[in-house]
Amino acid sequence: MRSTGYRRTVAALSVCSLALAVSACGSGDDTASGKTRITVNCMPPKSAKVDRTFFEQDIASFEKQHPDIDVVAHDAFPCQDPKTFDAKLAGGQMEDVFYTYFTDARHVVDINQAADLTPYVAELKSYDTLQRQLRDIYTVDGKVYGIPRTGYSMGLIYNKKLFEKAGLDPEQPPATWEELRADAKKIAALGDGTVGYADYSAQNQGGWHFTAELYSQGGDVVSADGKKATIDTPEGHAVLQNLHDMRWTDDSMGSKQLLVINDVQQMMGSGKLGMYLSAPDNIPILVKEKGGNYKDLALAPMPGGKGTLIGGDGYMVNKKASPAQIRAALKWLDHMFLTPGAGFLGDYARARKADAPVGLPEPRLFTGAADAKDQQVKKANANVPVDNYQAFLDGNQSLTMKIEPPSAQQIYSVLDGAVSAVLTKKNADIDQLLKDASGKIDGILARS
Repeated sequence: MRSTGYRRTVAALSVCSLALAVSACGSGDDTASGKTRITVNCMPPKSAKVDRTFFEQDIASFEKQHPDIDVVAHDAFPCQDPKTFDAKLAGGQMEDVFYTYFTDARHVVDINQAADLTPYVAELKSYDTLQRQLRDIYTVDGKVYGIPRTGYSMGLIYNKKLFEKAGLDPEQPPATWEELRADAKKIAALGDGTVGYADYSAQNQGGWHFTAELYSQGGDVVSADGKKATIDTPEGHAVLQNLHDMRWTDDSMGSKQLLVINDVQQMMGSGKLGMYLSAPDNIPILVKEKGGNYKDLALAPMPGGKGTLIGGDGYMVNKKASPAQIRAALKWLDHMFLTPGAGFLGDYARARKADAPVGLPEPRLFTGAADAKDQQVKKANANVPVDNYQAFLDGNQSLTMKIEPPSAQQIYSVLDGAVSAVLTKKNADIDQLLKDASGKIDGILARS
């Protein structure tokens, strides 16, 4: 699952519109004009004026540098719609270069819709500089089928002002779930509708956060072979028991439940929420859309100290693409997304001039000298309080980074029921909830 689906202000899905029918998705190698044409998706929509302008500028500069390549970009919202994704693939309507979540990679390979990039990947200048754990997501059976574009890891967003009001040290965020529970209780005791800790429990988002909380305690959702559920464990029980106790014993989560991401963001932006789990990309949304203030919003690593859920996105290439289109696609990815301190994601000087947030701790895509350069340029152009995120950066160094489970959305739907039950029913039977959810997840895995 994506964190917000946004980069700065937007992410976009592409569809083959009537207006672009002349250059259909999966267009084939168009060399009639002496150029190699590639269709690409995830161009920001016109409603996102700043990002749209940046994207168009970057395509124009790429085509100037590569006059033998013609890039046709498609836009809509969001970048990928799970309801239409498989249909576009199966119907031959997918672009030559198409956006995917990390969790899509193996599925696209399994249904034979991705080009094998292995013979060409040496031509991607940035490839060896990318984090191996992110590269590995798009590597199946030793072959490379995609290129990561961004990555995120979950952490704890908290309100420094409320910490101070509650007598807590805002420079010492909770490192364990026991500490988080104690801090949430003190924050909720401020009254006036203040909530200590909030969590999602609907629209699959409760299952997503259950997974993150389970990872933080060293647990797992499915077995290593992907065949059995592993939630009916002491770690799984601890997740639900902790939520139940904060909700019903401590009254630190408020009475309104079945929350989704927008609800919780509204609470945090209004200054009425102490803490919630999220990735760094929530912070600019809290400020620009929900009324928050950068100086009040800080980020800590996941409580528990054992693991954190990671996610992100990347691009794959249509299996129908010609060798020339594959080579063009890799050049385009290098130019747009994978050059430290430059391109759509990395031109921090341009972003700062447009009043877009610069200095958030993620995405952290590169390693070695490339990472050092990217961080240097980011720091030089930072316009947000970077010290507020240092705890997150430091703490993440010791956490195990774990991707979402297979069949994630189906599993999250099941886990939603368990999370919502403990938050809405005081007498919820946690053992039975985990047993029932395990059986359902086993069935999903057996069918996948």
